[in-house]
Amino acid sequence: MFTVLWIVYAAAALIGIIFYGLREFHMLQLNGYKTPEHSWWMKKNKRRYLYPGLLFVLQFGLLFLKGKAAFTVGVIVLALLNAVFISVYKPGKKFKKPFKYTARVKRMLTTFGILIAIFYIIAVICGKTNAQVDTVNGGYEEVRRFTSAVPYIIVSSALYLTAVLVPLSNIINKPIENSINKWYINDAKRILGECPSLHKVGITGSYGKTSMKFYLDELLNSKYNTLKTPESFNTPMGVTITIRNYLKPTHEYFICEMGARRVHEIKELCDIAEPHDGIITSVGPQHLETFGSIENVLNTKFELADCVKAKGGKIYLNGDNELIRKKAPEYEGAILYGLQEGNDYRATDITVSSRGTEFTVNAPDGETKRFSTKLLGEHNVQNVLGAIAYAHGTGIPLEKLTLPVKRIQAVPHRLQLLDHGNGVTFIDDAYNSNPSGCRAALAVLELFDACRILVTPGMVELGAKQEELNFEFGQEAAKSCDYIVLVGKEQTAPIYNGIKDAGYDMNNVYVADGLNDALANVHAYQTDKKKVVLLENDLPDNY
Repeated sequence: MFTVLWIVYAAAALIGIIFYGLREFHMLQLNGYKTPEHSWWMKKNKRRYLYPGLLFVLQFGLLFLKGKAAFTVGVIVLALLNAVFISVYKPGKKFKKPFKYTARVKRMLTTFGILIAIFYIIAVICGKTNAQVDTVNGGYEEVRRFTSAVPYIIVSSALYLTAVLVPLSNIINKPIENSINKWYINDAKRILGECPSLHKVGITGSYGKTSMKFYLDELLNSKYNTLKTPESFNTPMGVTITIRNYLKPTHEYFICEMGARRVHEIKELCDIAEPHDGIITSVGPQHLETFGSIENVLNTKFELADCVKAKGGKIYLNGDNELIRKKAPEYEGAILYGLQEGNDYRATDITVSSRGTEFTVNAPDGETKRFSTKLLGEHNVQNVLGAIAYAHGTGIPLEKLTLPVKRIQAVPHRLQLLDHGNGVTFIDDAYNSNPSGCRAALAVLELFDACRILVTPGMVELGAKQEELNFEFGQEAAKSCDYIVLVGKEQTAPIYNGIKDAGYDMNNVYVADGLNDALANVHAYQTDKKKVVLLENDLPDNY
């Protein structure tokens, strides 16, 4: 049993398990460590698991090979097939969001290691049993062949079933993780309780919440000492980390971004932060695959309004959003902001150019003021206006807000203008695109008197509406762009069909294998005008 062949085979399988396992743990991390969501992702990406599934079935052929030579050849063939499999998962690929070895990951890796060790221990035991059977039964070949194959099959199964063992490690660790998270959350609540003068404002929405957070922080900082959740720290543990690591007694305002992919996740965040006030920036078809319906999205976002209402605080709502406007009457005293008539805070006389945007704010008390910002596009006025409305509500006059509004910078990867020289300017809108954001980005692209180029892999996480909405995106893009570069053939097929349906010159459409291929094609375009390239969405590594 303990031949050089088996030792080499088992060692190679272990290397494969490490490579394959780390890649699967990375995907689990990108899926928020949520086993149901990860399982759905695995189902959607089932082709990723066809090869290990095929090898899992083929390995049982070792049981039926007669003779030592045939068995040895069978093992070598399987080892070569494993080598092809391992080569796909070998280190080297650069990810946009690298795998982070957090304390939670280290605990899961320990559990995963124990599960793999169990496979190997069983394989060794079966090998010893094989030696005993040979001694007792002499040349009873059927028994010898069967038991000889078993150790190979066991270690191979550990490799092929790694994609199952990774989420299983997460499930096994769940009680431990829940206890640890609960302790951290309770500690964050304790810290908040020790800051009675701290005013907390929650911000949520299908899109626009991160931009709103940055804009509001800029405005409130003109008068108050503020703390905001960094980057996209909008989960329970992200908020908890912010409170435990960054909150100080001197802070007067805590701006808490609240994200959700499932029903009741905003309520969970409200239970931690207990916001006095809230802002809802939008409700739209985002994360429909996990929410299930737009009604669930709407009700989940308004869990923030429910929390604020119970505390007697103020809720600020984007009155231009149709779904929000319909639900607003349920919340007496809600303050609406937007560009349309009927909003409490309204922006009028908007002028937009490739250099920025100007607009007039009309407050409910009759005060008016002209503002200018470097931000591109009319849609950005909504979020700036929401921030102005809230800051004005805290007692800052509109006059005092004009300079902070001028200082507002574009949030990274959200219509961020980047001039790379050589006649090429990029509009980086690569963060988590949605139907509303796509339309707004195309409107910004149209502002430029230039060769307008779109680079996009399309939109994801839109459930049953994904194909339809990407088709419509293609139709809209055909109206605005001189050239269109689609990243990924399968993913962008609906966009391609929408462009074609719009009667666009398909000679100006290029389908790239990846982003590098797409950018190389952009630079290759020959034009007398300056190139303005809209980078619309950048799919995460698990897509």
